[in-house]
Amino acid sequence: MKNLGMNELRSKYLNFFANENGHTLLKSFPLIPVDDDSLLLINAGMAPLKKYFTGEKKMKNNRATSSQKCVRTADIERVGKTERHGTFFEMLGNFSFGDYFKREAITWAYQFLTKELEISKDDIWVTVFKEDDEAYNIWHDEIGLDAERILREGKEDNFWELEVGPCGPCSEIFVDRGSDRAVDENDVKPGNDNSDRFMEVWNLVFTQFNKDAQGNYTPLAHPNIDTGMGLERIAMVLQNKDNIFEVDVMVEIISEIERLAGIKYKEDKKADVSIRVIADHAKAMTFLVADGVIPSNEKRGYVLRRLIRRAYRHGKLLGIEGEFLTNIIDKVIDTYKVEYEELATNREKIKEIIKDEEDRFQKTIDQGLERLEDLISDMEEENKDVLNGEEAFKLYDTYGFPLDLTKEILEEKNLKVDEEVFNEQMNIQKQTARQARKKDAGWSLDNLNTDGIRKTDFVGYDDLDVDGKILNIFVENNQVFSINEGSKGIIISDKTSFYAEGGGEVADTGVISSDNFEAKVMDVQKLKDIYFHYVEVISGKISVNDTAKFKVDRYKRFDIQRNHSATHLLDQALRDVLGESIKQAGSLVDENKLRFDFTHNKALSTEELRQVEDIVNNEIAKQNFVKKEVVDYKKSQEMGAIGLFEDKYKDKVRVVSMGDYSKELCGGCHVNYTSDILMFKIVQESSVSAGVRRIEAITGRKAYELLQNSDKSIKTIANKLNTNVNNISNRIDSIEKEIENYKSEISRLKSTNSSDIINELKNSVRNVKGINLLVKKFENASMDELRDYENRIKNSFDNMIIIFASVSDKIVFTVSVDDKLVDKYNAGKIVREIAQVTGGNGGGKKNFAQAGGKDISKLDEALNKVNEII
Repeated sequence: MKNLGMNELRSKYLNFFANENGHTLLKSFPLIPVDDDSLLLINAGMAPLKKYFTGEKKMKNNRATSSQKCVRTADIERVGKTERHGTFFEMLGNFSFGDYFKREAITWAYQFLTKELEISKDDIWVTVFKEDDEAYNIWHDEIGLDAERILREGKEDNFWELEVGPCGPCSEIFVDRGSDRAVDENDVKPGNDNSDRFMEVWNLVFTQFNKDAQGNYTPLAHPNIDTGMGLERIAMVLQNKDNIFEVDVMVEIISEIERLAGIKYKEDKKADVSIRVIADHAKAMTFLVADGVIPSNEKRGYVLRRLIRRAYRHGKLLGIEGEFLTNIIDKVIDTYKVEYEELATNREKIKEIIKDEEDRFQKTIDQGLERLEDLISDMEEENKDVLNGEEAFKLYDTYGFPLDLTKEILEEKNLKVDEEVFNEQMNIQKQTARQARKKDAGWSLDNLNTDGIRKTDFVGYDDLDVDGKILNIFVENNQVFSINEGSKGIIISDKTSFYAEGGGEVADTGVISSDNFEAKVMDVQKLKDIYFHYVEVISGKISVNDTAKFKVDRYKRFDIQRNHSATHLLDQALRDVLGESIKQAGSLVDENKLRFDFTHNKALSTEELRQVEDIVNNEIAKQNFVKKEVVDYKKSQEMGAIGLFEDKYKDKVRVVSMGDYSKELCGGCHVNYTSDILMFKIVQESSVSAGVRRIEAITGRKAYELLQNSDKSIKTIANKLNTNVNNISNRIDSIEKEIENYKSEISRLKSTNSSDIINELKNSVRNVKGINLLVKKFENASMDELRDYENRIKNSFDNMIIIFASVSDKIVFTVSVDDKLVDKYNAGKIVREIAQVTGGNGGGKKNFAQAGGKDISKLDEALNKVNEII
């Protein structure tokens, strides 16, 4: 058996299938799924290739191989506690899309293991589906594997299927790692999940049936092969390691954690858990950020945030102080940059995003931990072992504590959390957010039966007014032959000039008409190159086989084209000003504006925005020809075009070039010359989420309207300032000086009054059980004023507790506790109790805390409660 490092092992596998057995070598797809809403993150080698297996997409060569980076979070709570579970891993795979089948898949797998890796034939065991005689016979009769080492298993273990769709039997390959790893004398063959003796390394899936809703299995005309072998797992076997955390790529990563924590791995079981969590999560977060995932509270962004915060908390358990994850990220990048050069290219950006999230969590975790400790203390006093789910949700919502982090901390004290109530609160929040979002168009393609419907010929790049034939009509997902005046439905035609929504560009609208009818086109969607026109019939009756005029609203289209072309120029201008490391994170182009989201960790300065705006307008002024051409993907690379990752696997791509300045892969609608954009103006730059910025801009007619409105507003301001347009700045300077003079006078008067207030406060101090207690309410006092009074009065008394309430349209409470008293009196608890009387809440540290109140009518009751508390 060869002892290979992971990088060498990966290369050997890919070379075996690509160069020796004619497979197309695929670079790993990003962890963010492209055009697949069913997946949060890529979790298997075949996941990005679904459409090739179903036949929706084609490759020139119907066999491929890859080492696919994957993230799985189903067992995240077990990471660190076991020596096998990890969130990030690489899956080696070879795939056939209707090309070869079982014989080749089995033979190549056996050859690679025994010849390339030199694993003994006598150490190999396999399982097959009990009814799959074909696979059994290949293993036994052609490969020559002993019958006793070919195990027939049932559906649960050796048949891959979903509710409906392609499915089939599989064959798992195991390596016997030696009797010294057996758990007992009966551990003599695969099947014991608690044993490390027989390690499953490879799964060969033979997709040969299609399962329908009734549970019937129909043979596929072109069966497929999908195999997967975990790179870390086979490396563990070859390197004879006990677990995936000891393979060669982990050495430098774990060494750095040891250095930062000042401890050694495998000397303390509790510390080992934390080391494994940090090492695993550091790998996952590095690759996620490199592929464009940004920390957030939703979907894949939440997965990343959870990993960062979980790793950070385990760093604190090891005694690591302050920000530390970027040190480990450096080791991950240095380890993996041989295969994934984009990690080194984006090193600083990756570290910056993770550091920002770590810093953000660092600021809240201490407050959150203090709050959780208070809750645990209350539970212990009340003899409870289940934390209220609402309190757990507040920890999540206020301090950013993921539920699993709260659970972990509670479990360490043998306590639990009411997850049902937590989930109820989370669902309420999601529902509120969902209702606030824009409603969809009210129709869906999900349940339309498109079998037998021909593809639509889209000619709308050049022709906005074409004749087409009505082929199909749908009303509420049912196919009909006609649709009458006043009704809504979906029309499919043989040809169309209407652009379907896609690539961030909204759909065209307009009219479909003939001598017999007129229909307004409200939206257009596309699925499998079929264009679905969502229409409302204004007059007459539309019938299948009618010939009609498809007429796009040309003024709206021209505005959309201006905004889309400007988006391309903006993309390149941002790279010029901010650097090539920025990545597009989303876009929207309609007739009114363009919106462009991109990865960047801080707001753009006024100067940077001006530079970007100037660059785009200079490119517009050059009147460059906008060339749209369909070329081989390889040629588009040579041209330097940028675009979506999935386009790498298309034979032909559309390149939109604006002179020599911008070249992008794009299927959208564009102007013919950059000068057609007319004018470009940025109207807003903002944050979308941590690490993602958004620019909104306008072009053409909308930009001109903005100039007109701005001119009108400036004239109005000048009139109100009693000056002319050219003198506005001087007039404002004069007013500011007047205001400063007034402020100085107000400050002088307040200072004179302040000494009277302090004397009054001193006279209000009462001695309660040896404590100097001051309780006072104010009208419209600012927080700065309250802190000033507090600091000045504390100098005159020892053992003091000060409680202030400032009343305006709401209540602000502050509580200050002398440091000598914090062992007995907690400012956070006191302020929370009195605020809750008024329907508010808050908290803070033991010596100072603040809170908000709502019901002013209950203020006196709240302040009277202080005596009860003390």
